[in-house]
Amino acid sequence: MAVPKSKISRSKRGMRRATDALRDPSYVEDKNSGELRRPHHIDLKTGMYRGRQVLAKKAEA
Repeated sequence: MAVPKSKISRSKRGMRRATDALRDPSYVEDKNSGELRRPHHIDLKTGMYRGRQVLAKKAEA
């Protein structure tokens, strides 16, 4: 059975658990279309990523 060699203090335990907290997703305003999108993600409406066309434009419904 695994037994810890020494006690983990409340401070150390809290520091480890601090990274488990959920954060709100961040959004940036797209320079071309002005719409909000996630950073480092493709803009699905225009199909652009970092100034390059990587997907075909989404058809208007």
